Amino acid sequence: MSASVLAAQLRLKTINRLQIIVKHLSMSSQTSSNAEVLLTKTGSAGVITLNRPKALNALNLNMIRLIYLQLKRWEEDKDTFLVIIKGAGEKAFCAGGDIRAITDAGKTGDRLAQDFFREEYILNNAIGTFKKPYVALIDGITMGGGVGLSVHGQFRVASEKTLFAMPETGIGLFPDVGGGYFLPRLPGKIGLYIALTGFRLKGRDVQTAGIATHFVDSTQMSSLEKDLVTLNCPSKDDIVNVLDIYQKKSDAVEDKPFVLAEHLDKINRLFSANSVEEIFENLERDGSPFAMKQLEILNKMSPTSLKMTFRQLTEGASMSLQDVFTMEYRLSQACMRGHDFYEGVRAVLIDKDQKMKWKPERLVEVADDYIDSCFASLGSNDLKL
Repeated sequence: MSASVLAAQLRLKTINRLQIIVKHLSMSSQTSSNAEVLLTKTGSAGVITLNRPKALNALNLNMIRLIYLQLKRWEEDKDTFLVIIKGAGEKAFCAGGDIRAITDAGKTGDRLAQDFFREEYILNNAIGTFKKPYVALIDGITMGGGVGLSVHGQFRVASEKTLFAMPETGIGLFPDVGGGYFLPRLPGKIGLYIALTGFRLKGRDVQTAGIATHFVDSTQMSSLEKDLVTLNCPSKDDIVNVLDIYQKKSDAVEDKPFVLAEHLDKINRLFSANSVEEIFENLERDGSPFAMKQLEILNKMSPTSLKMTFRQLTEGASMSLQDVFTMEYRLSQACMRGHDFYEGVRAVLIDKDQKMKWKPERLVEVADDYIDSCFASLGSNDLKL
């Protein structure tokens, strides 16, 4: 072998080593233990770990961007057969979005109030249209932004520690991240009930309601993940088989009745209405302790959010997922322009006095023309998927 050929081969090896080092360094911000989101390739799986346990893994714009870019890479990578997403720590999968930052941005007109919702919904849509199996281990608190990261994927695995809720009407917002798509598709009127009241589902009830696809004991989650990532070139059926096996292990515990079982008939009847006002009338007319409790809860919520949410779910029931995200982006920006979101965040998250002063204060004062304007096109600023 000539000296020139040998030198060329050595240069090529050096370049290859440098490329590997550069690639490693470029991933270091995503894999170091203090990163906000960890993105790792383990066996046949891409694994996303939301890594803000002290903030209950709340989602911020940086995390959204990192997850989206990596998802797109894994979708095209022939050696990645599935994606697993989970939360770090003992308490939460993801308790929502970084509401405080969005609030501050909205008050000052910072672009974050637009970019966060826009890019979050684009990520949610990428999950909903992902070409490969996507497994969300919702082992802990799962609210708001955490719902968007999980519910649109093929598999959602709940545990006894799962706490699922969409409490947005209580802070002057609406159940976004595709809530207008999946909530009206739950059995009966459960989705509308959850959306308006912010009712919390726990453990097995998350699966019974149709939100989770599987239930696995929390102590088995690590073992489940290990078995999933070590599957050799798995098909969707292979993944289903593993999930089913773990669910059967967890079925040894005696099932409790669904938390809403005794109220389902009332929910389906009383929440079958043409308007929020009609729901209030139904509850008042019924007069049962359950109905009175729901009235008490609903009277604490933002009247504007209630009317916005009712229409969101009514229209979303017949929309594609993409059209729902376009609609919800319009609603998000209407909330950023309004009053109740800032008041709700103040009362619930900042001052924590729970003394919300909604404007308007009563349902009857929320003009239909105003609600219409919330759903109106943003023209060139509309969400494009």
